[in-house]
Amino acid sequence: MWKFILRRVLIMIPQLFILSIIVFAMAKAMPGDALSGKVMDPGISPERIEELRDQMGLNDPMHTQYIRWISNVAQGDFGQSYTHKTKVMNVIEDRVWQTVYLSLFTVIIIYALAIPLGILSGRYNDTWIDKAITGYTYVGFATPTFIFGLIVLFLFGFTLDLFPTGGTVSSKVDEGTFAYFLSKLNHMVLPAFSAALISTVGVVQYLRSEVVDNKLKDYVRTARSKGIPESKVYSRHILRNSFLPIAAFLGYEITGLIGGSIIIETIFSYPGIGQLFVTSISLRDFSVVTALVMLTGFATLLGTLLSDIILSAVDPRIRIE
Repeated sequence: MWKFILRRVLIMIPQLFILSIIVFAMAKAMPGDALSGKVMDPGISPERIEELRDQMGLNDPMHTQYIRWISNVAQGDFGQSYTHKTKVMNVIEDRVWQTVYLSLFTVIIIYALAIPLGILSGRYNDTWIDKAITGYTYVGFATPTFIFGLIVLFLFGFTLDLFPTGGTVSSKVDEGTFAYFLSKLNHMVLPAFSAALISTVGVVQYLRSEVVDNKLKDYVRTARSKGIPESKVYSRHILRNSFLPIAAFLGYEITGLIGGSIIIETIFSYPGIGQLFVTSISLRDFSVVTALVMLTGFATLLGTLLSDIILSAVDPRIRIE
């Protein structure tokens, strides 16, 4: 196991290096730069702008800028945010944790909904229960995320006024108190529920297919022929084997939600890295944009590693050397 983890970590190094080249090249290919955005005084002279570009190294050759940038990144320094006038990591740090908390809460909702729905649909396949659940998954596959988000926001946020429609915590509570924790949780309900409604459908369909497939396996027929009760056949044989691929998806699910939080965070005005990414692009704050893409790519590689580790841990038939 440890040899496998070490090997995968070493493979991640060239992958991150290639990603850094692509990210840097794409950022430089975008029109304009930080000094041509809306962060500068509109009355500043073109000569002064060119002088600032020289001071910031924006007129240096591409390879010189990349070497300087990647050298700093390797030391954990993603540069200065031209918009926020502070280090990029100071801007990202709090936003990252907001998105991580939202993603973890979303994953809990996803599996809390998907597991019972997938089991019911697979166990009672071709019945009205299965058709109702399958109908929901078809609607989920066909409906864009922002549609679900807007419906949930309008219904539970504005019409029924059950949950906050933006932000992360109420300004009326003190940090560190239990009321503060409840307020943060309350602000995450709508965005997490909206993201879960879409993400659940894939897990439901996959689990249903696994249950239906495992019901027809020879070891299940053998268990039934021995007179084992149907409840134990499902709990000890069918469900145990059906959960293996679902467990392996956990790492991908978390990192996928972290990287794909742009739409949900924008709709619900949730100050995470998704909303920061959109704002930074519009303001041409390339230091923040490149840092977010690099961190998301790194999180994706970690998610892949986590999924492989989980699968090897829950399935005794797999031995990773």
